[in-house]
Amino acid sequence: MKKIMINEMSNHVGETVKLGAWLANKRSSGKIAFLQLRDGSGFVQGVVVKEDVGEDIFQKAKGLTQETSMYVIGEVTKDERSSFGYELQVKEIEVIQAAVDFPITPKEHGTEFLMDNRHLWLRSRKQHAVMKIRNEIIRATYEFFNNSGHIKADPPILTGSSPEGTSELFHTKYFDEDAYLSQSGQLYLEASAMALGKVFSFGPTFRAEKSKTRRHLIEFWMIEQEMAFCELEENLEIQEQYVAFIAQAVLKNCKIELERLGRDLSKLENIQAPFPRITYDDAIKLLHEKGFDDIVWGDDFGAPHETAIAESYDKPVFITHYPVGIKPFYMQPHPTRDDVVLCADLIAPEGYGEIIGGSERIWDYDLLKQRIQEHGLDEAAYAWYLDLRKQGSVPHSGFGLGLERTVAWLSGVEHIRETIPFPRLLNRLYP
Repeated sequence: MKKIMINEMSNHVGETVKLGAWLANKRSSGKIAFLQLRDGSGFVQGVVVKEDVGEDIFQKAKGLTQETSMYVIGEVTKDERSSFGYELQVKEIEVIQAAVDFPITPKEHGTEFLMDNRHLWLRSRKQHAVMKIRNEIIRATYEFFNNSGHIKADPPILTGSSPEGTSELFHTKYFDEDAYLSQSGQLYLEASAMALGKVFSFGPTFRAEKSKTRRHLIEFWMIEQEMAFCELEENLEIQEQYVAFIAQAVLKNCKIELERLGRDLSKLENIQAPFPRITYDDAIKLLHEKGFDDIVWGDDFGAPHETAIAESYDKPVFITHYPVGIKPFYMQPHPTRDDVVLCADLIAPEGYGEIIGGSERIWDYDLLKQRIQEHGLDEAAYAWYLDLRKQGSVPHSGFGLGLERTVAWLSGVEHIRETIPFPRLLNRLYP
């Protein structure tokens, strides 16, 4: 008898198979029991008919407690009524471990309770769906960059300097030196691009930002890209192609999960390149038209501003050419204006905010050195970064996409804490 996973059942219709599963829920009548089974790959209904299995197995099925682990033997049949399309006609049940008083029941629970039990909350249908979508975005990311000639280059997590200053970094001691947990791998990707041409990375980043909003995590994962001989316009095209690619991959491969979350699929079908663009100057004008009279040129945008701008579009929108004063030191200035830089943020629709920040990088040695000094950064710590501008420097551009915000947007969940297995929040380091 073959042991299979739930997501393999379509290949075994009419066969008797063995599943290792947990009981997510159950209901029963006098003669039939319905077991909601899960195994990590998916959910399926197991049907236990008293007349077919006998009194002993039927009573065992009725007595199963939520999250009890078991082996289940049964025949795979089609079920046109379910979104999954299949069910299991149960013949035998072997209990592995009977769960006792599982704390997360089908009733409503408070957020703090669920977060305290995150290690168990992950088992729920909703959280399972979100994690499957997260996994699909990661899988599609590797496919996109591998197919477009990028090489994965892994930057360090422990660094001696910061891309954007040290005010929001986690400090640690590196033997007898100061070190920081990385807030971005960008600087190291720039060095890698000078060696490998087109590179990307995927890894954890850390921001010691004391924010409690639904868009922020202390530890999150970033997909970053860098490309030599590349100016801003070309990089924006790569960004929109990439975002459209992962959106369509989720739509194609996670339809069951999206439907389980109640996601409006038509909104994802519309995520196709090209994306609209608006300059920072015009964004300020648009906000004034929408009643945001308090914002002035030179201010950074907050969540309400980004949401208001995004409401004017049905796709992600690029906001380009931000003021020099609100962007990091490494961004290339505009060729005809000294007050803005060659950069863009990609704002997701439906109020999910910025998912990508990117720019063309300064590639002139003297200008980069000047910017480092103007920002009060330790020139010695950036000596290697400056050195890139002396040894065959070229125009280059890149971007960083926040995975969790993208998962939240594509899956339609409200809070970013549900988009990572174990979120690290301002007041939460457990579990």
